Amino acid sequence: MGVALLSAQRSKDNNTQVGACIVSPENKILSMGYNGMPTGCDDDRMPWDRIGDPLDTKYLYVCHAELNAILNYNGGSGSLRGARIYTTLFPCNECTKAIIQAGIKEVIYYSDKYSRTDSTIAAKRMYDMVGIKYRPYTIEDKNIELKL
Repeated sequence: MGVALLSAQRSKDNNTQVGACIVSPENKILSMGYNGMPTGCDDDRMPWDRIGDPLDTKYLYVCHAELNAILNYNGGSGSLRGARIYTTLFPCNECTKAIIQAGIKEVIYYSDKYSRTDSTIAAKRMYDMVGIKYRPYTIEDKNIELKL
């Protein structure tokens, strides 16, 4: 989760910075992502507003952290099947579709602040339907032994 939190800091979104980190079943980092504009779209020229005309807000343009992590994966002939994704915010329904298609088997999230929205409810329905586990990040997850 630390890598996901660090990735989130790269986002230019002043309201919601989200990061994601995909790891193999052996806990090897496979890919990372954060919410931001598509490659080549100038962050300084794109809208970051949350309200207003839809074409003048971020929602029609931003790539979410989870989708970016999937798209950033460069595993050659390998795949993300069986991997886990750590994300700072519970994935929306659109990212959930990509997570399912990529073969990711578990979602560990830091915050579920939109749990009552249709997007999150739909995401959880899809995860339940296909058997993908999802759970909050807990203190037990932090118990990693460091060897110095």
